[in-house]
Amino acid sequence: MRNERRDDAGQLLSLESEPATEADASEAAAAGLGLLRCIDQLRIPLPLANSNPLLSTRAFIPGVDDDAFLRVNNRAFEWHPDQSNWTNDQLNERIREQWFDAEGFLLHEIDGVLAGFCWTMIHPASATDPELGEIYVIAVDPAFHGKGLGRALTIAGLAYLASKSVTVSKLHVEHDNLAAQSLYRDLGFLEHDSHCWWGVAKGESK
Repeated sequence: MRNERRDDAGQLLSLESEPATEADASEAAAAGLGLLRCIDQLRIPLPLANSNPLLSTRAFIPGVDDDAFLRVNNRAFEWHPDQSNWTNDQLNERIREQWFDAEGFLLHEIDGVLAGFCWTMIHPASATDPELGEIYVIAVDPAFHGKGLGRALTIAGLAYLASKSVTVSKLHVEHDNLAAQSLYRDLGFLEHDSHCWWGVAKGESK
């Protein structure tokens, strides 16, 4: 997928590409464009060598856990351009999707309070990919940071996907989210491709 915008003289004004290539980056740089956003797709083979979940989880219950999920999601992703400020309508749209599996929507509670979640989904095999298990959304409430829950929830999600006979998992992470990148790569995830946007930053002129 490649979307570009040019002026009447043919000058490149913006570029979006997935999978992004070095040629895309070079073309954008030659046009004086900066990288505005980049989302990396990372993949890992399953099962993990050490895939025993490190914490207890339970399945999401639609209509019961909605508010708790939205509270944690919106606190954890306050900064995120796509995942922030979710509403019940947005959650319910996902719940109605054919791919939704409540058993793969793992919640971890501490003293009866939702501390974090790992929401997985499974993509059927295609002409270019095997069946893929995705960590769709994962988050820890900021109030529970520093307890290693992000790593433990990732492992729990991967273990669930492996239990469904999925042999490859993927996730998407912002290229500049250094903490998340470090966590996933330490677990063994490797970069598969990237979705990038180039353009003129706010406050600059072209």
